Amino acid sequence: MKLKEYRDLSVDDLKKQLEETHQELFNLRFRLATKQLVNHRELRRVKRNIARLETLLKEKELGIR
Repeated sequence: MKLKEYRDLSVDDLKKQLEETHQELFNLRFRLATKQLVNHRELRRVKRNIARLETLLKEKELGIR
């Protein structure tokens, strides 16, 4: 998703998306540990999405933007 699409979501939707992204990160780490992960860049992409979602949640909590 693009940043604009994330900004249009409600707080509950952002929290749900964050939870799903954490689950995806867990699965990727598990696949990495068992040597089944082919593309290591997926880990970086998911971590950045988590940071983006947490930042947006914090912005909404503080009333920024």
